[in-house]
Amino acid sequence: MSGRLRGAVALVTGAARGQGRAHALRLAADGADVIALDLCAQIASVDYPLSSPSDLDETVKLVEALDRRIVAHRADVRDRAAVDAAVAAGVDALGRLDFVVANAGIVPVWGPGSHTMQAWQDCLDVLLTGVLNTVEVTYPRLLEQGEGGSIVITSSMAGVKPMMRTLAGHNLGLLGYCAAKAALVSLAQNYASILAPHRIRVNTLHPTGVNTPMIQNEMVADRFAHADPEDVAALVNAIPVDAVEPEDVSAAVAWLCSPDSRFFTGSAMRIDAGANLR
Repeated sequence: MSGRLRGAVALVTGAARGQGRAHALRLAADGADVIALDLCAQIASVDYPLSSPSDLDETVKLVEALDRRIVAHRADVRDRAAVDAAVAAGVDALGRLDFVVANAGIVPVWGPGSHTMQAWQDCLDVLLTGVLNTVEVTYPRLLEQGEGGSIVITSSMAGVKPMMRTLAGHNLGLLGYCAAKAALVSLAQNYASILAPHRIRVNTLHPTGVNTPMIQNEMVADRFAHADPEDVAALVNAIPVDAVEPEDVSAAVAWLCSPDSRFFTGSAMRIDAGANLR
């Protein structure tokens, strides 16, 4: 444990598993206490299993094993009142809020559900409005403390380059995913602009594929087995790896929450193994 973030409190959404759990563990290892939020329920348009309450329980155990405090709640980022209540409970228990990692996400981008307007809407609601809700209920708390802070928003390489190359690759879920992830860049820049005088930094992270249950599932395996090679090429990394590890992204989160990034704001950071080069 480095201790460089000791005394700080971080909110992480989508914390039950995958990138969210990795972020919570890395920040805890650096000394921060954690407020962890996750839906822990299925969304009908998503054709792979989402996290469960037991996943969130496991995140709690792992953070506590690092000798850090954690307050965990099941909350839907689409519901601003639920997010506000969960954050308020976490701040009441842990005393403050310093970092916000808006990470909760879904990928209803392949499988039967991806061809529905519901998949489009779910992407906008979770990936874009969910981030809006998270930031809207947290930045006033950072302002009130008057000590600055960092807001880290998980976007994607899908927010900065096309993910479709053929008509066969077209579907409404993937369009919704890409549109939401691209919109997060503008959202973050606007928040970064208005919060900069208060030393609150806001940035987006743009990973390539990350080795988590979000891509390690039957939906994705079936997609790669049957997709047009041209569409598969949209996901190729320049560095010869199929995916990065969640801890690779967490290292960037930790830096963005550290004093080392005190003048880094309004930026889009790519953890993409050179996918932008292809």
